[in-house]
Amino acid sequence: MAPAKDRSVYVRRRIVVLLALVAVVAAVVLIIVRPGSSGGAKEVASVEVPSDLTEDPEPVSTEETPETPACQSADLDVVAVTDQPSYGAGENPEFSLTVTNSGSEACIADLGTAGMTFAVSSGSDEVWRSADCQTSLDSLPVILDAGEKLETESVSWDRTRSSAETCDITRDAVVAGGASYHLTVSAGGSESKETAQFLLY
Repeated sequence: MAPAKDRSVYVRRRIVVLLALVAVVAAVVLIIVRPGSSGGAKEVASVEVPSDLTEDPEPVSTEETPETPACQSADLDVVAVTDQPSYGAGENPEFSLTVTNSGSEACIADLGTAGMTFAVSSGSDEVWRSADCQTSLDSLPVILDAGEKLETESVSWDRTRSSAETCDITRDAVVAGGASYHLTVSAGGSESKETAQFLLY
């Protein structure tokens, strides 16, 4: 009887060991091969690339933008302007000028004090010139489109004679009492074709 009992115990132990071995093998298989996986490869998330990065970029123009040329004197129409036709005693005339680009293309004109001149004459006698006693000459390049007209800021005249030698002394007043004077202006190398006449009282 004892040997038969020992044999049954031995058989049960073998079965338990076999079942345990089968369980271990099954667990290993489940770990290595998961349901729904394809050969254990990891899934890679797809990233959408913006369309503007995948499209061919627009070609950048290598052509240089042509520079605007300086105005030629023949393309500028300069006109002298006075703020009044006549001035009473104690009134100082205010001068300005208009400049028009009569050319077919835009150009650059110097409309600063370095590029403009105002002159007053009586007959053949030039009594005053704006450049005589200027302390500084400033450039002011301005682009004028074809057909464009601009008027400068005004310049005041104190009704005295000017000369480069009399800038630091008291200058003589010009004759008034209804005397006639003419204003001539220039800008960008072009001079006004006609003078602006005015009277001083």
